[in-house]
Amino acid sequence: MASKKIDRLSFDATLEELETIVHQLEQGSLPLEEALKQFEQGIHLVRAGQQKLEQAEQKIQLLLTQADGSEHAVPFQPEQGEE
Repeated sequence: MASKKIDRLSFDATLEELETIVHQLEQGSLPLEEALKQFEQGIHLVRAGQQKLEQAEQKIQLLLTQADGSEHAVPFQPEQGEE
């Protein structure tokens, strides 16, 4: 899967793909070259997922800022147990 294709995946689809790769790697039955290829793909998926989360957090901060009418961004604070 090309990096541009990864960027188009939803966050949930990114996680599903990553879980599939992790499962394949944990089985240990892949040849070394294929395992390395899957590992590299997994790294791309992790980075894409992190980026999607950061974008969502920024959007939440913007929406919270607009909602309270303040001029500064309000950092998103997840409730205890959600992290």
